[in-house]
Amino acid sequence: FLPPPRSFCWEHCPEQAVEAAPEASTSCLICLEPLGDKKPYAPLVCPACKHAWFHRGCIQEQALRDGITCFRCPLCRDRGAFPFAMLTMGIQVPLRVPSRDRQADEELSARHSRCDASGCLCPGGREQAEEAGPWELLLCSSCAAEGTHRQCSSVSSSVADWECNGC
Repeated sequence: FLPPPRSFCWEHCPEQAVEAAPEASTSCLICLEPLGDKKPYAPLVCPACKHAWFHRGCIQEQALRDGITCFRCPLCRDRGAFPFAMLTMGIQVPLRVPSRDRQADEELSARHSRCDASGCLCPGGREQAEEAGPWELLLCSSCAAEGTHRQCSSVSSSVADWECNGC
């Protein structure tokens, strides 16, 4: 179920419930410009990875280009919580196929879903992942191109972020 499209002026737009504000040096993941206070609307963050920050206008352009079938977080590629949160925040996502051919690179853009630790310890194998616990799959907080089970890289349950060796 998709919420109906909403539009807001700068005084009445909803605010995202986020655990932390972006650091002063944080840039928009799409245009790479500093988030700053240049625009009247607060920047938006992906509710799934909590590391991807965007200008409202930048993520709106992506939504218009992608359409509902391909709209996802550019960093973690989440297609669950991300589109719903952006719709709730007033981002319009057209109910159509993308305006460019995304089917050709769909396999390349799929969310990473396996443990890349040199010695995966999971009894279910590299492809198994749980929501929490020792077999929770953590994606690299910088590139999201590699993953590890908490147990395989000795990441405690109190740690929310993990970075691969390449980053």
